[in-house]
Amino acid sequence: MRWTTARFEIDLTRPRVMGIVNLTPDSFSDGGRWLEARQALRHAEQLLREGADILDLGAESSRPGAPGVPEAAEWGRLQPVLEELSHWGVPLSVDTCKPGVMARALALGVDVINDIQALQAPGALAAVAAHPRAGVCLMHMRGAAATMQNLVHYDDVLAEVRAFLAQRVEELTGAGVGRQRICVDPGFGFAKTPRQNLELGQRLNELHGLGLPLLVGWSRKSTLGWLTGRPVDQRLPASLAAGLAALQRGAHILRVHDVAASVEALNTWMALQPTAGQCAASQKT
Repeated sequence: MRWTTARFEIDLTRPRVMGIVNLTPDSFSDGGRWLEARQALRHAEQLLREGADILDLGAESSRPGAPGVPEAAEWGRLQPVLEELSHWGVPLSVDTCKPGVMARALALGVDVINDIQALQAPGALAAVAAHPRAGVCLMHMRGAAATMQNLVHYDDVLAEVRAFLAQRVEELTGAGVGRQRICVDPGFGFAKTPRQNLELGQRLNELHGLGLPLLVGWSRKSTLGWLTGRPVDQRLPASLAAGLAALQRGAHILRVHDVAASVEALNTWMALQPTAGQCAASQKT
């Protein structure tokens, strides 16, 4: 499987690691640490040294209850960092819901729009569809960051997430966005209770029927704190375990804060997978 993005064809026959660069003062995990452009660029460089395949930059927090950020402020945080990173020869993703930010980012050479609202804002779909190759990640959520945790009733969380994503994919393809440009994200932690997040993780393989790459973001999420009793800065073991469980159920991309540890865990997990020859031999015995 390959994912077509603006400048890169990303080979997903091997799982990939997406490193998070938060240009925000208030993200739930590392808000404020990389707000200044030079700090953000040093952090991006470090993530690449640690083995990140893709960098995902966001300038508006999506933690539960987070206030919105004006478009000018969001772009002001992103622009100087993107202008430099666009010359680094690495796939770049921008985490935004705003069509104006999407269009400006794509014009600077960004490869992927990663939208937690799945291009539902007026003008968002048109901004992506206007680009001939830009990749897009569609995530499931309800409402906005300030309201989403009040919208957690589901009769069947997996079925409803899958139906939503399928409908959004149909909207995109109808607007001329090729399926090869699309990946999907079930949205762990977005308008879902901890128990719903666990059920979604357990049944993740049921999303393969969409026939699209699957991105997951378990890193440091509050559900892991609910499970372990650990604060956000002590959730690395749980984050790694959740990521590996997602890989076991067919995830293609892990969106993470802790790249070095995630790459080591991924490489170890890959080394322990049976080869095609071993699978054939075991079937004969």
